[in-house]
Amino acid sequence: MEVRYAVSPDEAKGLDTKELRDNFLIDDLFKKGELKLVYSHIDRIIVGSAIPVAPLELPVGKELGTNYFLERRELGIINIGPKGYVALDGIKYEMNNKDGLYVGKGVKEVVFESADSNNPARFYLNSAPAHKEYPTVKIDMKDIKPQHLGSLSTSNERKLYQYIHPNICESCQLVMGLTMLAPNNVWNTFPVHTHDRRMEVYLYFDMDEDGVVFHLMGEAGETRHIVMRNEQAVISPSWSIHSGVGNQNYTFIWGMVGENIEFTDMDHIDNSKIR
Repeated sequence: MEVRYAVSPDEAKGLDTKELRDNFLIDDLFKKGELKLVYSHIDRIIVGSAIPVAPLELPVGKELGTNYFLERRELGIINIGPKGYVALDGIKYEMNNKDGLYVGKGVKEVVFESADSNNPARFYLNSAPAHKEYPTVKIDMKDIKPQHLGSLSTSNERKLYQYIHPNICESCQLVMGLTMLAPNNVWNTFPVHTHDRRMEVYLYFDMDEDGVVFHLMGEAGETRHIVMRNEQAVISPSWSIHSGVGNQNYTFIWGMVGENIEFTDMDHIDNSKIR
C-alpha cells in the first residue's frame, strides 16, 4: 500500500510540477491482474483499483493496524469496465458497467472477480474510517435518477449520479458519485468551491488516448494545475479548489471524506477572487 502524507496550503505554494504530481496525482491505477491501494493521511482515505484476471482479495496492511481491511472502515466500489463480481463474505454481487456497491464496516472478506478474464472488470475503490456498521447496498446505475446541471452556454452541461449518499444509502462519512459531461462540454465543478469540512478525490475516465483535463487546485488566490489523463485520480485537500477543463467531454467519479455527509456543504468562491 502506497502512503501519501498531508500537504499544507503554504507548502503547496512552493511545489514545482513534479512535486505537485508526486503529492496529489495517482497515475498508476488499473493494472491488469493487480489490486492497487493508496493511503492518504488527508482524512485517511484509501483510493484504489482492481482489475481481476483471477480473483483478487482486498488485503490488510500494517498501515491499518487491524485484522482485516473493513474492521474499522467502510468501502465504496464502482465498476468502470466490463461485468464483474464482488464477493463479500461469500455473497456475490454482480457489477455491470458503472454499477456501484457500498460495503459497511465489519465485512471480513472482499474478493473481486471478472465475468470474462480476457475482458476484465475495472473496479475503482474509495474507503474511509467508520465508527458504525451499515448494511451493504448494491447501487445499479440504471436505477439512479441523475441531477441535470450546467448548460451548453457555459460548457458544463452534465448529469450527476449520487451513489453513496443519504438519498441512496447510509454511510459513516464516505460520499461517492459519478458525473458525466454531455458532448461538447468540457468544464466540471465551475464556478469553484471548497469545503473545509471534507476532502475530495476525483477519478477522470471515459477519455480518448489523446484526451487531457487541466485539473485546477490550490487556494482560490494561489491556483495551480495538474494535467490529468484517462483513469488517473487526484487528491484534493479540504483547503483546495477542485475543478477542471478538458479538450473533450469525459466522466469523473468523486469521493468525499470528512466531518459530514451534506453534499451541498460548499463554500462558493466568486470568480473575481480566483488568481
